[in-house]
Amino acid sequence: MTGSTFVSPLHKLLRIGLVPQIVIGILLGILVAVASPELGQQLALLGTIFVKALKAIAPLLVFVLVASAIANKQASDNSAMRPVLILYMLGTFLAALVAVALSFLFPSRLVLEATPEAIAAPEGIGQVLTTLLLQVVDNPINALIAGNYIGVLAWAVGLGLALQHASKNTKLMFSDLSHGLSSLVKFIIRLAPLGIFGLVADTIATTGFSALASYGQLIVVLLSAMAIIAFIVNPALVYFKIRRNPYPLVLRCLRESGVTAFFTRSSAANIPVNLQLCEKLGLKEELYSVSVPLGATINMAGAAITITVLTLATVHTLGIEVDFASAVLLSVLATVSACGASGVAGGSLLLIPLACSLFGIPNDVAMQVVAIGFIIGVVQDSAETALNSSTDVVFTAAVSQSE
Repeated sequence: MTGSTFVSPLHKLLRIGLVPQIVIGILLGILVAVASPELGQQLALLGTIFVKALKAIAPLLVFVLVASAIANKQASDNSAMRPVLILYMLGTFLAALVAVALSFLFPSRLVLEATPEAIAAPEGIGQVLTTLLLQVVDNPINALIAGNYIGVLAWAVGLGLALQHASKNTKLMFSDLSHGLSSLVKFIIRLAPLGIFGLVADTIATTGFSALASYGQLIVVLLSAMAIIAFIVNPALVYFKIRRNPYPLVLRCLRESGVTAFFTRSSAANIPVNLQLCEKLGLKEELYSVSVPLGATINMAGAAITITVLTLATVHTLGIEVDFASAVLLSVLATVSACGASGVAGGSLLLIPLACSLFGIPNDVAMQVVAIGFIIGVVQDSAETALNSSTDVVFTAAVSQSE
């Protein structure tokens, strides 16, 4: 009787969802740190294990995910897919530009541990491009071990293109491996409440409430950029296609797709919802049956915003000077890397080291930023997924209705 009484609350806790669990972890971490700072510092081990697990799986996940996606890419005769793809890429790039602008207007700073005292700042776009090219040709095994995400991405693209002519069994193997790694990532992210509990307890015990308070501006910048894209940039792009008031379509997609995605926090999990919404809107099945699943992978305006804002927050924290050309290059890189964001909760956070490496920021520092991303992810990741998923339908509908 006592055992069942104990198990029942535990089962209820596991069934309430990841976001509430993370919220509970944050609150418990604060309470423990306030009650006993010494215990809060000891709980840092939980956060360290969580971050190291993410650090271990992230490079392999990016490599297999991208290689599998390219290897299994199928050509489509549907000419309407081209304008949809253009809107996907343009919308994601504009999102990164908006994030750059807001990050420079309202620079945010992070609380990082063991920050290197001297990091060589890039001396303009030339040095940045040189560093980029050298990372591209890094040994693929070394790139995976060292967490060189630019090299990982380059070799993954090359392998994916080479495997397009491979047998179906080989492509299926990579697809299965991709699903397997995604399942591992889901398991690791399920441990996020414990990891965040340890991180918050250690942060509060070590630095007090100032660390969490400093994330307030970071969250405001992230949500402001996403709101600008959702309510200004996306409607403008839709108006360009359909030449009439875009807000009825945009608001309906936010209501029927965005709200669901906000709570599932997964673009992939929201695909059935989007397909049903496209059917309600009377769109062409031959278009949305391809564009919606594809959009869940490559239409990542919210992810581009997250990658850009957190990277520039790290840059500002470390005192690295960034010129205009480097900022534009970051926008392009954020657009490309966002397309590789995993379809699970927190997927974009795993690609932040890719953007950080553009400015010579060590992987250890970048993974601290990923951990910060999980702390604010209760709001950020939900809003990001809502923007990403609803935009899939917005752009598909715009192209379909323009015809």
